[in-house]
Amino acid sequence: MPGITTSAIEVTHVSKHGFWLLLDSEELLVPFAEFPWFKRATIEQLTDVEWPSRGHLYWPQLDIDLSVESIRHPEAFPLVAKTRG
Repeated sequence: MPGITTSAIEVTHVSKHGFWLLLDSEELLVPFAEFPWFKRATIEQLTDVEWPSRGHLYWPQLDIDLSVESIRHPEAFPLVAKTRG
């Protein structure tokens, strides 16, 4: 029986503007301006991220699912979210 393939994912940096994800050898910025529901997340919540498939990311503590393409090209995925304060 074949094993489960897992991909390397890591949060490499967090700033007041957003956070950077390293997906294998690709680094992506997740800006809080485009993804506001991450802005008040703790470091623990941000770094608890799963990569269940090549095009999908999941933050279980925040119950947030994102397409990798929406991070690469946020302009192609207009998002509307209500944030508190």
